[in-house]
Amino acid sequence: MTPTIYLALTHDWELRGNGSGDIEKIQFAPMRELLRIYERFGVRTTFCPDVAQQLSFRRLQDQHSELENFANSWDDHLLDAFRRGHDVQLHLHPQWRGATYEQGKWDLTSAWSILTYEAATAREMLIAAKDYLEALVHTIDPSYRCVAFRAGALAVAPSTHLLPMLIKLGLKLDVSLASGLYVDTNNLKLDYRYCEEAFLPFYPQLEDARKVSPNRQEIVCVPIHSFYSSRRQILAHQLDTASRKIRQRLARSTSEPALMGADYATTEWVQKGRASLPAQLYDKGIAPYFKGRYVVADTARLTYPLLREMLQSIREKSASSGYESLPVVVTNHPKEIHDFKHIERFIGELAGSDDIKFITLAELSARLQQGKFQIRRAQG
Repeated sequence: MTPTIYLALTHDWELRGNGSGDIEKIQFAPMRELLRIYERFGVRTTFCPDVAQQLSFRRLQDQHSELENFANSWDDHLLDAFRRGHDVQLHLHPQWRGATYEQGKWDLTSAWSILTYEAATAREMLIAAKDYLEALVHTIDPSYRCVAFRAGALAVAPSTHLLPMLIKLGLKLDVSLASGLYVDTNNLKLDYRYCEEAFLPFYPQLEDARKVSPNRQEIVCVPIHSFYSSRRQILAHQLDTASRKIRQRLARSTSEPALMGADYATTEWVQKGRASLPAQLYDKGIAPYFKGRYVVADTARLTYPLLREMLQSIREKSASSGYESLPVVVTNHPKEIHDFKHIERFIGELAGSDDIKFITLAELSARLQQGKFQIRRAQG
């Protein structure tokens, strides 16, 4: 039996984590190109805009007219995607809380993880973001509801209050977990190495979404797919990345407008204690050849061969599940796309595959609530 895979293509639509980046180049233009690709193949997806970013633009637009123009364009692009049949669901990076803006540069000083905030503050941020998104989409569809959530930087567990809060706000689906992910940086700490479910939809324990509940819950978690790439593709991807970075450095102009902030500091994502050159060489150039390279299924960051490996791993896990049909969530960061040819070729192949159907997060949530997909519970 070949199972039917309902693939949810999702996009974290945002500036860089420190607020830097040209919003036209890394948000608006990539969205337009993705919409062109999806329209060509009749594919419907979900955009998860960072609403905390947009709220900061709106908050300061009276002092900086360019921010109002960008915020209006943000609304227009999102509504255009929705009119074309794509879904819009909630994404929130809390480091935008209290952000300041001077001379074309954002300064983000708040914590990156919503898990570090007190319950009242987290609730305030979630309500403001959800209200903004729903009010925006209601201008063209009054029936729209925010039903799905992706945490900024995937920070959703553990927390005694976050999942219960999402439930109270009417959110039915969380798509934040990537089993196997481990992050320990100056801005963020996540440990998803021991998640109890890596692939299938499941009812989470409300105090820790990494664990499967024996009971039915009012929210369901569907993990972001992850896999281990082949050694051959590890080397090819490293060479491609190194070549691209060299080309970017050579092409970078000192006259490029500073609007939206300075160049992104990649050191912000270096693991604690791994900043030295020997540690970086081992982590990126040696260790993956022994234990494989862990990859989150992010279509923006993968070459075509890696996208094919991702699909193979999805098919293998789906076949081993024993289910006739099941949903799979993958992500995408439009700001990270360097070559749309990889994505366009891959989407074209998916659209022609008999075992692949595309699904939005709103549709996925509805099907879960209707019992059309199996939801895992822990054995009692």
